[in-house]
Amino acid sequence: MKGLIQRVSQASVAVDGEQIASIGPGVLLLLGVEKEDGEREARELCRKILTYRVFPDDAGRMNRSLSDIGGSLLVVPQFTLAADTSSGTRPGFSLAAEPDLAIKLYQSFLTDARSQLGPDKVSEGKFGADMKVGLINDGPVTFLLESRKKRA
Repeated sequence: MKGLIQRVSQASVAVDGEQIASIGPGVLLLLGVEKEDGEREARELCRKILTYRVFPDDAGRMNRSLSDIGGSLLVVPQFTLAADTSSGTRPGFSLAAEPDLAIKLYQSFLTDARSQLGPDKVSEGKFGADMKVGLINDGPVTFLLESRKKRA
């Protein structure tokens, strides 16, 4: 499971010209689910994202997490993050989870995040929709986080 996080001063998602979600200061997460992912990966990545220190402390160092500052989280399902870009000039999607698994793990991630941050602190995009995502990246600060892969 992959999560591209961006520290934002604000972010929003629109579908069919209508805004369906928005947040103030916090993190915009683009979430990609791969076919080998499961509940463990979803929980692990959620914990990592909520505790990853990307916000400044009083000295200006990145020492505070989303949980520490009480910020908001906007989770956007992002199928293309699971792309295989290792060869050629066109992405392959053989590593991406099938829609049934992807939506299950996306929902699981949201449930976990809401239980830790609070339901009013977590907003979401719309799975499978053509979304327009707007953001003001604060910094800019952007990181790609991944859950550990399952071991045989």
